[in-house]
Amino acid sequence: MPETRPTTTPPATRHEDRVAQASQSPGAVTRLAASWRRSMVKHGLDPARPPVQHRLTERELALRIERMDRFIAVARPQLDQLFQLVCPTGCNLLLTDPEGIVLEHRVSEGDAATFRDWGLWRGMDWSEEVQGTNGIGTCLAEGRQVTIHRDEHFYASNTGLSCMDAPIWGPDGRLIAALDVSSARADHTERLNALIAAQVAHSARAIEAAFFRVSFPGARIITAQAPGSDEAGLLIAVDKDDLAIGANRAARRAFGLEKEGQLRPRPASDLLGRDDDTTGFEKAERAAVIRALARAEGNVSAAARALGVGRATLYRRMQRLGISENPGRLSRG
Repeated sequence: MPETRPTTTPPATRHEDRVAQASQSPGAVTRLAASWRRSMVKHGLDPARPPVQHRLTERELALRIERMDRFIAVARPQLDQLFQLVCPTGCNLLLTDPEGIVLEHRVSEGDAATFRDWGLWRGMDWSEEVQGTNGIGTCLAEGRQVTIHRDEHFYASNTGLSCMDAPIWGPDGRLIAALDVSSARADHTERLNALIAAQVAHSARAIEAAFFRVSFPGARIITAQAPGSDEAGLLIAVDKDDLAIGANRAARRAFGLEKEGQLRPRPASDLLGRDDDTTGFEKAERAAVIRALARAEGNVSAAARALGVGRATLYRRMQRLGISENPGRLSRG
């Protein structure tokens, strides 16, 4: 009897075959394979075919920009700063809406033609539904920071790109944008991409924090820390009555608040709890009051005006936070 050898599936050599093979299993074990499977099975895309380049009309793009004009205005300084850092490396910078439509981009004149040919331009659709696995689309689909390096893209025609992306969350806890830096240079290593990705994430958080602050005019913005949590970047908006009226996504998750939408106002002290130990929130509030008093050279009335509260309210806070009035240093004003 001839020996029967077990049959094995030969490894795929072409990119499109490798994507198709990895997408066949419903239980894709990696995030990349899961994204490839979504692209092929859910969105019906073929990695061997060139992607359909979908670009909005000028009117359609103008309407989207108008809806997000306040956010874009806040983001622009950070976009300019980030571009100055990545421009010398031949990168393109993009800001999209939550559907993956490019609203803003920064690119040097010498690299503009290259990225225009790739479709990395204002008005282009880089959602996962259209482009398959890619930095922008996959970042938005999964709501997390991603780097899609060259042959990790779904489409074979996109494997010349490396894309570093971070999500930006709005003050209502919903995904509002993606920040992308893309490179088409073959000499960009994964190590360099990791450095760029870290800067992209930092800029995304800076945009997120800046937009949170302008979304609550007149409120004090407190950088808080949940008891037992080491998560950074927790922002709480507190009004003149000491009610917490807003919280960014990180704070919502850390304190178990409403996941999305408008925050139900609640006393800041109730939100963060009161016990014998001073909470991270109270430490931050105490520091804010002391700074205001120091800037006002001890004048309580002036400090209250700087904090946007009444003098009586400030006195109550000072008492609650254990800031005693020193007649030699504080003035009632």
